Amino acid sequence: MRLHAVHGQSSAALLDAAAGAEIVVVGRRGAGGFRGLLSGSTADRVVRYAPCPVVVVPVERD
Repeated sequence: MRLHAVHGQSSAALLDAAAGAEIVVVGRRGAGGFRGLLSGSTADRVVRYAPCPVVVVPVERD
């Protein structure tokens, strides 16, 4: 397993990392300000554009 920490726009950084990955795992905090979305915008974009399988894990809020 390899860990990457980068600065920048989150979905763009995840998609860049996904180019050489076997799988991408992202957390889902919720819909934020968009009630119609089941996942956040970062998770949604990664699921749509990643070149490999993506697992979205819900994160519970306190």
